[in-house]
Amino acid sequence: MGDDYATRVEDLRARRKKNLAMGGAEKVAKQHERGKLTVRERIDLFFDPGTFVELGLLAQNRDGSDTAPADGVVTGHGDVDGRQVWVIAYDFTVMAGSMGAVGEQFKAARVRELALRYRKPIVWLLDSAGARIQEASGSTFAGTGWLFAEQVYMSGVIPQVAAMLGPCAAGTAYIPGLADFVPMVKGTSSMALGGARLVKAATGEDVSDQDMGGSQVHCYESGVGDNEVESDADCIATVRRFLSYLPSSNTEAPPHTETGDPADRLVEGLDKIVPANPRAAYDVRKVIKAIFDHESWFEVKPTWAKNIVVGFARVAGHATGVVANQPMQKGGALDSDAADKAARFIRMCDAFNVPLVYLMDVPGFMVGSQVEKDGIIRHGAKMLYATSEATVPKVTIVMRKAYGAGYYVMCGKGYEPDTIVAWPFAEISVMGPEGAVNIIFNKQVESSDNPEATRAQLIETIRSQINPYLAAGWAMIDDVIDPAETRRVIVKTIEQSRDKKIDRPWRKHGNIPV
Repeated sequence: MGDDYATRVEDLRARRKKNLAMGGAEKVAKQHERGKLTVRERIDLFFDPGTFVELGLLAQNRDGSDTAPADGVVTGHGDVDGRQVWVIAYDFTVMAGSMGAVGEQFKAARVRELALRYRKPIVWLLDSAGARIQEASGSTFAGTGWLFAEQVYMSGVIPQVAAMLGPCAAGTAYIPGLADFVPMVKGTSSMALGGARLVKAATGEDVSDQDMGGSQVHCYESGVGDNEVESDADCIATVRRFLSYLPSSNTEAPPHTETGDPADRLVEGLDKIVPANPRAAYDVRKVIKAIFDHESWFEVKPTWAKNIVVGFARVAGHATGVVANQPMQKGGALDSDAADKAARFIRMCDAFNVPLVYLMDVPGFMVGSQVEKDGIIRHGAKMLYATSEATVPKVTIVMRKAYGAGYYVMCGKGYEPDTIVAWPFAEISVMGPEGAVNIIFNKQVESSDNPEATRAQLIETIRSQINPYLAAGWAMIDDVIDPAETRRVIVKTIEQSRDKKIDRPWRKHGNIPV
């Protein structure tokens, strides 16, 4: 019995050792040559030391052979800053990280099931050639695909992150497509519905995986990727930081983190950042960094739709979502991509109980035949919908321009902000003074003996009517404040409205204009 016991334990240890070695020394070396960490190195970096619990280490290929250690995917859970997180991490050293029947239908499915059951975040570490065709070909393909339905069921219940650390081809690209946050490693990660070889065979187009679906494509042009990072280690650190702003599930409040930045701190120096002249540009990121807790700003999608800035920050330790117009890009005017970017972020914050702060300086939406062809009405309606739908605490700061429909989507008075205030040089109007003169007084200007002087005088007359004091006098905004008081207003609003309840008419779901 003793000898048999010892033999079996030794056999267990040998099996574990083999699978922990992944695809073997040669393939591990190739992984490193590509500038990538192995799946187990990534997991060691991601989780708090000593907390990872692996499920399915002894899994093997569907045919029962030992040619696919752990069937090419490492699954389990561990702690990130002391909070439990579940992981599905693909091992490119084993059959190019392809998704096998055992690894996907049993191991990964088990993690998705338990993450949802326990209401804990789930993270995919993606480095995979996609489906293992030899195990998925034929009509048995009819039984696949429920992974994506499960992602939909998890959406808005637990945070989902798809960290792009290598390729992600074919249908598996919908994993990041459905995730809440998608960081991409520059030069090594890619995602596309068809890999380069498939595209060449199907269309004749000769294109590399990077040119078709690398971070330069998805973080700068398509908007599918969120943040471009330099390395695997940077990517993992970025995921950890993203999770720090969100609760484990939609039934919890976001984590409160003491930053040492006083809640009642006056924000000095904003006058040196934001010119009173509504036509002068400035970088709104400087405003955000001045108002919110020091070193707490975490921008999302910084390289796509740059005319609007979104991201997380803390104020008096409270996690907060920030939506800010960016005058440095297109004058801060909104277009289809900006509306999509903002709407997606607003809905994520609302789903996970993160208060929203709108920093408004918007001349309106872009106009013209091309933007209409691009569907700006439909895309703009997404942002309108998201802002209207959000029931988390909302604070609106009208910094300068608040024109037209831009005022609406940036949480104007009609969209139930818990506080809406303006700075003294704010301008609130259906349109800017220049546009109003062109439309209303065009004939008067043209018939004038001095058209330029007449136009300038009319512009100043209209400008005197759109300052914030008329809106404040009619109680259409709550107050006009010294910009230095902005932080105090935000803190007080978040703290007074954290338990707010809003009752909406019952419905199965709304029909957002996707």
